[in-house]
Amino acid sequence: MQAAWHDKLTLLLESTGDGMFGVDLDGRCTFINRAGAEILGYSTAQVLGRNMHDLIHHSHPDGSHYEEQQCPIFLAFRTGRPCRNDQEVFWRADGSRFNAEYSSHPVIDHGQVCGAVITFTDITQRKQTEEALARARQELEQRVAERTAELSQALLQLRQLSAHTEAVREQERKRIAREIHDELGSLLVALKFDVNWIARRVSDREPVADKCRTMNRLIETAVEDVGRIITDLRPSILDHQGLVAALEWQLQEFADATEIACDADIVAAPDAPAPEAQQATAVFRIFQEMLSNVARHADASAVRIRIHLLAHELRMEVADNGVGAPAARLSDQSAYGVMGMRERALHFGGALDIDRGDDGAGTRVRLTMPMPRRAAA
Repeated sequence: MQAAWHDKLTLLLESTGDGMFGVDLDGRCTFINRAGAEILGYSTAQVLGRNMHDLIHHSHPDGSHYEEQQCPIFLAFRTGRPCRNDQEVFWRADGSRFNAEYSSHPVIDHGQVCGAVITFTDITQRKQTEEALARARQELEQRVAERTAELSQALLQLRQLSAHTEAVREQERKRIAREIHDELGSLLVALKFDVNWIARRVSDREPVADKCRTMNRLIETAVEDVGRIITDLRPSILDHQGLVAALEWQLQEFADATEIACDADIVAAPDAPAPEAQQATAVFRIFQEMLSNVARHADASAVRIRIHLLAHELRMEVADNGVGAPAARLSDQSAYGVMGMRERALHFGGALDIDRGDDGAGTRVRLTMPMPRRAAA
């Protein structure tokens, strides 16, 4: 009966593909299966009775000596606790090494530890695969980082170009407005004087005098249209009286044109710095777009406006009680007005947020933008 059991155990050990050996309390090999001997490059006779640590586990991967007292395999039966490890190497008979995954379990007989059974396998291929995957992942992450940096740089350049284009456009608007005022405005005024001069000299000729009055009215209409075009191109109040005055003027123009009830509070703190020209223009254009969106899309009857110019930042909020706008529409690539506001804000370190009103109705647009610090006196 015992011989049959021994034969079955021997057959089991020999049929497994993993290496397996046993050691006594001195670390000497008491048995080793065929797979284990083949992996190590020894015959069974060469291993039996040998100190297994000195034979196959004597050095670290870098070749430095591995103290037996630190060996997890031997600690398993000396402390009575099993262990598992896949970060070390075993050494073959020809001096080569391989990555090993092993487990060591103490053998207990009549309540006493009498040795350990060690199961091991060669995981070199697995380690190589893991290292290849790690290298591939590292290369991919590096490429992604490089590509991200390139895209970030391209985006920065695009925003700088957009800001430069906007600044050039504003300068061109200013130049055109000035030339229209100086040239066309002067010509219309001179033409009006000439028509009046003619009218005084043909007062006795009613048809001609009537034509002069008609021409005079047309010239006055043209002067008004030219003034409106100049203001649309570049409100002179922004350059002559500053941002707050320009915002108040724009708000009044909006209220007169739309007849929407406006609850407005525009405040500049005493220590608030005057924004530089380009920043003031950006804030003014953002405010224009906010009011334009309310007029065109909101179908609102009232709008609440809060603009606070503080020492460190500008806060602007425009909230209407209209129909509101879906989030998808606001983030749509064709929402150029929203995109323009965001780009203007981002160029000066600001942020634009759009959401529903406090009661869930209408649309609320918030702008926050840092203000330049005042130069020390």
